[in-house]
Amino acid sequence: MSEVVVAKRYADALFQLGLEKNTLDQLEKEFSVIQEVFNQNKQINTFLMHPKVNNEKKKQLVTDVFQGMQADVVNTIKLLVERRRIAAVSSIIENFIQLVNDAKGIADATVYSVRELTDNEKQELQQTFAKRIGKTAIHFKNIVDPSILGGIKIRIGNTIYDGTISRKLDRISRSIVSAN
Repeated sequence: MSEVVVAKRYADALFQLGLEKNTLDQLEKEFSVIQEVFNQNKQINTFLMHPKVNNEKKKQLVTDVFQGMQADVVNTIKLLVERRRIAAVSSIIENFIQLVNDAKGIADATVYSVRELTDNEKQELQQTFAKRIGKTAIHFKNIVDPSILGGIKIRIGNTIYDGTISRKLDRISRSIVSAN
């Protein structure tokens, strides 16, 4: 079974569990922390995927590292260790967070701009684009990209809204070339 399918199934199960226990927000916070730990500390990945380390030692490490977190979170990581699916942790968490955001009516977006946007500008963009795509809120990640010359480009899921000067210049150039 592909990692994408596996990640979606685990994420769906975790989402249903969070709905039943009314712990979606807590699960989302704790899984975000776990994702950061796995992304920043490659040694934990190496240890948990190493074939010569027995599962009991791996589970003990998970218990020690993530103590203080909900039992459901720790048990999920232990289950992934047991089933040799620890490589899918990041994908599972991303899918889970996406399900939670969809349930809340929240979209994630990336904004590319020449400079860091002010809080006021971010708020205006969030309100405008939330209405445009039918969501209650949008979480923006601002990436500074001097190559766009001016304006902004917003990516929400697979959709790109490109209002950059470089894109407009490109369109003008194409229209001039096609007119000749």
